[in-house]
Amino acid sequence: MKHFQIYNPEEKIKEKLQHKIDNLTKPKGSLGRLEEVALQVGFIQQTLTPKLNNPHNVIFAADHGITDENVSVSPKEVTWQQCIHFLKSNGGGINFLCRQHGFILKVVDAGVDYDFPSDIGIVDMKIRKGTRNYVHEAAMTTEEMELCIDRGAAVVRKINEAGCNIISFGEMGIGNTSSSSLWMTCLTNIPLLQCVGAGAGLNNEGVRHKYQVLKKALDNYHGDRSVNDIMRYFGGYEMVMAVGGMLQAAELNMIILIDGFIMTNCILAASHLYPEVLSYAVFGHCGDEAGHSLLLEALNARPLLNLGMRLGEGTGAICAFPILDSAVRMINEMNSFEGGKVTKYF
Repeated sequence: MKHFQIYNPEEKIKEKLQHKIDNLTKPKGSLGRLEEVALQVGFIQQTLTPKLNNPHNVIFAADHGITDENVSVSPKEVTWQQCIHFLKSNGGGINFLCRQHGFILKVVDAGVDYDFPSDIGIVDMKIRKGTRNYVHEAAMTTEEMELCIDRGAAVVRKINEAGCNIISFGEMGIGNTSSSSLWMTCLTNIPLLQCVGAGAGLNNEGVRHKYQVLKKALDNYHGDRSVNDIMRYFGGYEMVMAVGGMLQAAELNMIILIDGFIMTNCILAASHLYPEVLSYAVFGHCGDEAGHSLLLEALNARPLLNLGMRLGEGTGAICAFPILDSAVRMINEMNSFEGGKVTKYF
């Protein structure tokens, strides 16, 4: 599998960043989380004057064989229909947020069970027309999993070459909360029952059925429980591609804005491969999908927002972007006590 060179940023700049933040014309700590975010962004970029350039949101899309087991209220064809819908300026929830906050939206076909026209604007990285049903067999082969990592990384490299230094990831794939629930239980040891939720809108009976299907899949699994094997056996092509994208972003010292339940599971998997990737992750929000808050706790992550969202697509991450923007403006645009000739009043 592709090897990444990911290192924790140098710690020595933190003292200088904290000194600059503490000496802005305000009481120490009075801008709360903005100060913490400014410190993290400056730490990632290794500068006292951080910048947020050319933000992108990447939606990786793929279909899941597990949908054959009726684990989602939405039919499988919604995956390809939404991908096309995202290409319209007035399309999905992600579209207005990208437009509002200046994000460029990229839609990537990682493994959708549909033949998209080549000229409509979807990035073709298709592995296969949907994963296999992991109740009966592994979702993908080892070769397919490794190709997902490579292709996700390639998407991010191209975006970075266009001047982007902050990226968020989203997903489109009916059935992917099922795969995420299995990643979560396998990689955190949190009981499966606490990892399974309503997804796109299952009722209580539907959630119980989903749990029973996933429990059967887990009982049928006899792999080595390594992160690679968990990704391969229970993953979606779009999820593994997002893992590759996150790892590449970290190698390139980019800020990674983490979205909801599914993308948090992707950074979880990425961190099992390269723990250093977490230094580059800013957790945008705590979503309303069952298990997300427990997953964030397992990662010792403090999300910036809690708006009861569970749409995915990168929507929660982009909603958090203005907080990063404010934090960067604070450290760059506020005067110091010395510069403003203001007596330090704390």
